Formats: sequence, C-alpha cells, structure tokens
Amino acid sequence: MDVFSHGLWSGAVYKIINAKIKKPLNIKWAVIFGIFPDFFSFAPSFIFMFWGLIFGGMNFADWPRPDELEPFPPDTLFIFKLTNFLYSMTHSLVIFLVIFGVVYLIFKRPIWEMGAWIFHILIDIPTHSYAFYPTPFLWPFSNIKLDGLSWANPWFLAVEYSLVISIYLYFYFRNKNKLRI
Repeated sequence: MDVFSHGLWSGAVYKIINAKIKKPLNIKWAVIFGIFPDFFSFAPSFIFMFWGLIFGGMNFADWPRPDELEPFPPDTLFIFKLTNFLYSMTHSLVIFLVIFGVVYLIFKRPIWEMGAWIFHILIDIPTHSYAFYPTPFLWPFSNIKLDGLSWANPWFLAVEYSLVISIYLYFYFRNKNKLRI
C-alpha cells in the first residue's frame, strides 16, 4: 500500500482502538509508526534523486521505472541497493519483533503505538506483487515473498481510498453529532 494509506489506516485503527480502551493511545505516534517502514526505506532514494534533479547530473528520464526495480539488476546504483536493504529490514516481522523487544526492555512496558508498524507489514504482504517490492516478511531468515494483489491497480486504489474516506467521514459525523446536546 502507499505511504499515505498506511498513515490513514493507522490513524483510523488507533482511533477505533481508543474508543474501546480506558487509557487512550497516541494516534500521532501510531501514524508515524504506520508510515515508518516506507519512509525509512524510500527517503534516501528520494533525497538522492531530488538532489540530482536540483543540482544537476540527473533528469526525470534517469529515474528507474517501478518495473525496473524488482528484481534488481546487477548494475543497480548503490542507492537502490540501500533502499532494497532498508525495505527488507523495515518490512520484516522478525526485525519488528526484535526492535519491539528492545524498546520494551528500555521503557519497561510495551509501546503499543508501534503496533501500527506490524499492521503496515501485514497490510503489505497481500497488497504487493512480485512486480514491485514484494514484502520480505521473514527476512533475514527467509527471502520468501508472496505475490499479492498490487495496491497500485486503479480499481484497488479507488476501493481502498473509498473505504478509508468513508471511515473518516463516519468519525467526523459521529463526533459532530456528539457535540449537539
């Protein structure tokens, strides 16, 4: 799924969770953890490419097309190899569990907002195809990836954004009606 969808879904899920529990979780942190895997993975590539566009040495035509990124050809630039490594790392359930455990040891309690990160991974597994960054959810122990339904299909985006917009409209009108007494 795209990074904006991850943020919107994380916010929606944590808003629903907050309605069910006594001590509310921080939705802003949940959104940050929800977009973290993609932001951390792709930010270096975008910085590199925009730097090249602004200061010369790169044109839009030099940017690789999505179908040129998977599987990586041997002559891929270092920045794209770095992106692939970071993507594998941030989209791994194994790495998530290790980091969640370390954070638990540091803070002496679970940071439940980090659950948006695992939610991100679980959403990406079925919504990424082999054509563009399939999710290596067991990395580094296994490179197994599922050939899911691509989130970039226009009909998928239409359905997905319609659902998330409907949820936020529900929140808006529910809160608006609560204010009228």
